[in-house]
Amino acid sequence: MSKTRTKSQTSTQGAVERAQKTAPPASLPVKLASKQHQLAALLVRDQGATLDQMIKATGWLPHTTRAALTGLKKKGYALSSDKLDGVRTYRAVAPE
Repeated sequence: MSKTRTKSQTSTQGAVERAQKTAPPASLPVKLASKQHQLAALLVRDQGATLDQMIKATGWLPHTTRAALTGLKKKGYALSSDKLDGVRTYRAVAPE
């Protein structure tokens, strides 16, 4: 007795085969650091970061960058800033 496949079984099998062929290799990194993680990394450095440095690193507008600082604060980062020669520098301590 010969086995026959229905149309839905054939299309499902083809979809599975296509997915296996297009799946990324396991050696690739799973996920790059998010922009918020990049921002946090800038802030926890000893020298901190200016608004211009954060904007350049993320590509965000100034108001978006400031909003992200608020988001980090809500996540438990202790933020501080000081102004030297008219340039504000932000620093953060990561939550424990």
